[in-house]
Amino acid sequence: MEAFNIISAFGLSASAGLNAYIPLLVVSLLAKYTDLIKLNSPWDAMTSWWVIGVLIFLSVIEVLADKITAVNHVNDIIQSFVRPAAGAIVFAASSSSIAHVNTVLALIAGLFVSGSVSAVKSLAIRPTVTVTTGGTANVPVSIAEDVTSTTVSVLSVVVPIIAACLFVLVTAIVIIRLVKRRKKTEIPE
Repeated sequence: MEAFNIISAFGLSASAGLNAYIPLLVVSLLAKYTDLIKLNSPWDAMTSWWVIGVLIFLSVIEVLADKITAVNHVNDIIQSFVRPAAGAIVFAASSSSIAHVNTVLALIAGLFVSGSVSAVKSLAIRPTVTVTTGGTANVPVSIAEDVTSTTVSVLSVVVPIIAACLFVLVTAIVIIRLVKRRKKTEIPE
């Protein structure tokens, strides 16, 4: 069971790299209303109505800001700092029920995983989409990121093995498409 909790933590922190608040909200709601995830102190504060309300508000702001031209670029700059922090928090919170997991190491792991996904999103995917489509695909890509973040977050708690496989599959598809797109745009000598 502990292996599943670690897989859940990795999946949740990876999805925070796409959308900072969705995985935090998923963990908060599932911990409050189900037995699927148990949050130990101090992370059990995430089940407070105040925290859930703030997470709902921030999720709505992030989802909407990411769909508005020009605002999405400012939002992405701000979120490039928030997403790794959210990943660190959700990793530590979701792995808190494992007795031998060090909180500091969990925070570092979550920061690294979420930060890596966030960096790929901010430095490779979004600029490529903006340049190749003139910005017309930014909204559909943003929607796809939100859906992926939500799906991976829920699956990470409910069925962690499937979430891990889904994350690897989506990452591989994105990398393959970027490589193909880059090869098409290269000018032969």
